[in-house]
Amino acid sequence: MLTGVRVEIEGETVTLASTDRYRLAVRELHWKPERPDFSAVALVPAKTLADTAKSLTSGAEVSIALGGTSGAGDGMIGFAGGGRRTTSRLLDGDFVKYRSLLPSEYAGHAEIHTAPFIEAVKRVSLVAERNTPVRLSFRQGEVVLEAGTGDEAQAVEALEANLEGEDIDIAFNPGFLQEGLAAIGSDVARLSFTTPTKPAVLTGKPPEEGANPNYRYLIMPVRLSG
Repeated sequence: MLTGVRVEIEGETVTLASTDRYRLAVRELHWKPERPDFSAVALVPAKTLADTAKSLTSGAEVSIALGGTSGAGDGMIGFAGGGRRTTSRLLDGDFVKYRSLLPSEYAGHAEIHTAPFIEAVKRVSLVAERNTPVRLSFRQGEVVLEAGTGDEAQAVEALEANLEGEDIDIAFNPGFLQEGLAAIGSDVARLSFTTPTKPAVLTGKPPEEGANPNYRYLIMPVRLSG
């Protein structure tokens, strides 16, 4: 269960990272610090951050104030925007070294239009029992989605996909996959992978090849039987 969000501030870049052991989300934002050389790390309660984000949507800008971020457990964070203010005590504890979890290179990647992909995942997962994975079979030019096996109800759909690399069969928890797709903020989803049993990374299509995406969603695959 997600309890805290790591907030890293380094100059004009703010990096947010959170994980629940099955997936990891990393988002980079740009802001205007009062001091260009400002640097800080804080662990913010996840529920507080989510509630604050919802309550501050009416303002064009959000201000952030940090105090006592030395890791002693007595730090505070404050947010202000749209006429609202809120403060929260920071969490004390270590956060996983998440950068080491993100693959440094991939065996291949596939690009699929995001909206049809989300709808296809929803449809095929409807026939499967709870926690049954959705299998994605990537081939040149398409991806085939399947859910349900044996005597269970089964569903199969095919979508256009641009695949770079070898054919691959990989499976995911459909709920986790849908949530990642909904968060990438891009018309085209890119799924980068190494092997069917190692984590894959979901991003939007970068504006130019080689550019770093500002949102990365690492998701653990479900091991396929047989």
